[in-house]
Amino acid sequence: MSVIAVGMSHRTAEVRLLERVTVSAVDVPKVLADLLACDNVAEAVLVSTCNRVEVYAVVEAFHAGLADIAGVLSRHSGTDVAALYDHLYVHYAAAAAQHLFTVAAGLDSMVIGESQILGQVRVAYGAAREAGTVGRTLHELVQQALRIGKRVHTDTGLDQVGGSVVSEALADADAALGGLAGRRALIVGAGSMGGLAAAALRRAGIGAVVIANRSEANGARLAASLVEQGVPATATGLGELPARVAEADLVVSCTGAVGAVIVEDHVLPRAGRPLVICDLGLPRDVADGVAELPGVRVVDLASLQRRLAESPSGTDTQRAAEIVAEEVRGYLAAQRSAEVTPTVTALRRRAAEVVDAELLRLDARLPDLDSPVREELARTVRRVVDKLLHTPTVRVKELATGPSGTGYAEALRELFALDPQRPAAVTSPLESSVDGGTPWTE
Repeated sequence: MSVIAVGMSHRTAEVRLLERVTVSAVDVPKVLADLLACDNVAEAVLVSTCNRVEVYAVVEAFHAGLADIAGVLSRHSGTDVAALYDHLYVHYAAAAAQHLFTVAAGLDSMVIGESQILGQVRVAYGAAREAGTVGRTLHELVQQALRIGKRVHTDTGLDQVGGSVVSEALADADAALGGLAGRRALIVGAGSMGGLAAAALRRAGIGAVVIANRSEANGARLAASLVEQGVPATATGLGELPARVAEADLVVSCTGAVGAVIVEDHVLPRAGRPLVICDLGLPRDVADGVAELPGVRVVDLASLQRRLAESPSGTDTQRAAEIVAEEVRGYLAAQRSAEVTPTVTALRRRAAEVVDAELLRLDARLPDLDSPVREELARTVRRVVDKLLHTPTVRVKELATGPSGTGYAEALRELFALDPQRPAAVTSPLESSVDGGTPWTE
């Protein structure tokens, strides 16, 4: 069993393809169930954000596991599997762990250093846990990734290198409008992205905000939060979009809806007033024809992708990369050490069995041996065996943390005839019954 990461992101696919493959929160449980139903997939976590869709899975074999995962993504998106392969990236074993750690650190984001991805990985893990598709292997891997992400943002200034997709979109809007201070904004969607947009607009000195949301109660909560912070804000339903768009200088749409939320009919003639629409939905919230309307500029994920293609570099980015590399080495060393532990346990069990057998033989040959003498002989024999095994078993655990560490466990199994195919040779019955998965291996 090994971990595989199969994904598509802003680095490998255009937004039009990425939006077909993206998985909405409502569909995540079904896609996870489909993944786990595959013959070669034992565990699965699905990360789906505005610029990436990634499956992390524990698979029986590389090629079979990849085919299963690609097949699920193909069926979900209605995209030919051959077309998907042209845009998928695949990481296996050690490379899969490194990729997840890099993602959680914000080093693979469209905006280098954005911290939102850490919460998205946490949400993905929670969804998989609720769906019952996470076992020991992915639990340990994801928890390590979350810890690394926190460390990177604590130990470096990477948060200041880049903000988020929201902040970058609003930076474009600010430039197009000649400033956001005092402007009127409409936020369509009151989810986490809408909350980020509201906070960023408040910091930019926005004049007034309207929150349009399918659930007016959720929109009202976000509006109330803005009012508490001194920003005039109201909430409305999606049915009021034409009137609200007409009043706005800036529209930020981030609903996660399947179809277009803002269409040409929503944008009425504006008598020369410019309008900037930031479409941060995936799939897109804004119909193609809106960008062709007079005085309207649409900032979407595709335009951001083009502008942010060259990732910023610097001391903080380099330090973050070093932290990830260090953590990968530590993680792999720990995994290799854990892998040799069952073999060491089996060796000690084998030695104990030999001692017990010899003591039984002694009882048969010297049945009249005094109990105190027998007990002292048993203690002596056990001490001798323990001392003989102590150094090699401690040393093999130390050596196992190196790149070729698995070879030492194999040597022990060969030298002492420990059959790796026989569960009793490497784990106790109790360990076998409670083990929810196979240790991650290279």
